[in-house]
Amino acid sequence: MIVLLHSEANRYSIAIRTEARGGPSKVMADRVQLQQVFMNLMLNGIDAMKETSGRSELTIKSEAGDGQLLISVSDTGVGLRQEQAEQIFKAFFTTKDNGTGMGLPISRSIIESHGGRLWATGNLGRGATFSSPCPSRLLRTHRSSPCGRFRLRWDATCFALPHLLSVPCRCMARQPTPVRSLAA
Repeated sequence: MIVLLHSEANRYSIAIRTEARGGPSKVMADRVQLQQVFMNLMLNGIDAMKETSGRSELTIKSEAGDGQLLISVSDTGVGLRQEQAEQIFKAFFTTKDNGTGMGLPISRSIIESHGGRLWATGNLGRGATFSSPCPSRLLRTHRSSPCGRFRLRWDATCFALPHLLSVPCRCMARQPTPVRSLAA
């Protein structure tokens, strides 16, 4: 996903930095939906920095621990007033001239449907951070498909974002089947 945003970030002289801590975690989720959430958060961060002066940086962090994967997207843009921190997640509320006010409410809904939370805070100085802890669990290869080839895993090396790899065999339905935790 970050590769897709590099040209937009470069156009506005915005640096993109990633950090992954705590080693790989496995998350069972809809890959496309989570990509939609984090693409929206990163685009919002870039939009917030377009008109600012000084150093502009978009930072994407992931940290695994305590049964969850904390992912945050931070920018050095115009910032977020404390009274707007919850308001921005309400449908049709926007701080952009051409915004619809639907991106953040949809993003929060997607994260909550996966058992997580999504919130925003203003950074000290300038900018904002959007954070989302998602439940993580150890997964193993699903063996109930006839060929036993289905697997779902978190790849912490891929841009430090929830890049979920699904490798279903032809004999399985499109939706992943929940699998048992190794810890269970």
